Amino acid sequence: MAQLFPRGSNAFARMSIILVLIVAGTAITILLNTNRLEYVSDVRVAKEQPVPFSHKHHVTGIGLDCRYCHTSVEESAFANIPPVETCMTCHSQIWTESPLLEPIRESYRTDKSVEWVRIHDLPDFVYFNHSIHVAKGVGCQTCHGQVDQMPLMWKTNTLNMEWCLECHRAPEKFVRPKEEVFNMAWNPVDDHGHDVQATLGARLVKEYKINPSTDCSTCHR
Repeated sequence: MAQLFPRGSNAFARMSIILVLIVAGTAITILLNTNRLEYVSDVRVAKEQPVPFSHKHHVTGIGLDCRYCHTSVEESAFANIPPVETCMTCHSQIWTESPLLEPIRESYRTDKSVEWVRIHDLPDFVYFNHSIHVAKGVGCQTCHGQVDQMPLMWKTNTLNMEWCLECHRAPEKFVRPKEEVFNMAWNPVDDHGHDVQATLGARLVKEYKINPSTDCSTCHR
């Protein structure tokens, strides 16, 4: 019987299959790693807000504690955005004519919320509870970065699953004394300038009974 296909057909077919697998594997790898890219996850991108609120001015300059505005962070899953009444506690007395603060004054007059642009926005399928992390010694700075040095708020970390699991798998690298949770200047060094996070973290994990789960259902409920 005459040969229907050239002798090189089998080799061509094998090479085609290999090429398809390589292209598919490359595409999947790129897709899985896209959310790690900073320009995709908006890391270090300061977004325009209705009011150019400066954490640097209010925290470093004035000395406000995080909880002055984010009053529910120790008791609730959410770190609340402060109501405009909190802003007006001071700004009914100072900067009363500033055009930058007109959206705040208008909100106060009309009882219509200021439409802030959210910076740290987790997907709907992710559950995160601020109060639990605060109670276990996870500092604001650990997730949100050096907020006290931000003229405008930006995201310091990707907040992707890999980043969260890094802490859940080794909490001793990140926990701090509970009284230092809101201290943006806290640094785990001893009197001789030696980093003591490893020993301190291991002790706090036992003391605070920290045993974070890495089960999917912990965050995906």
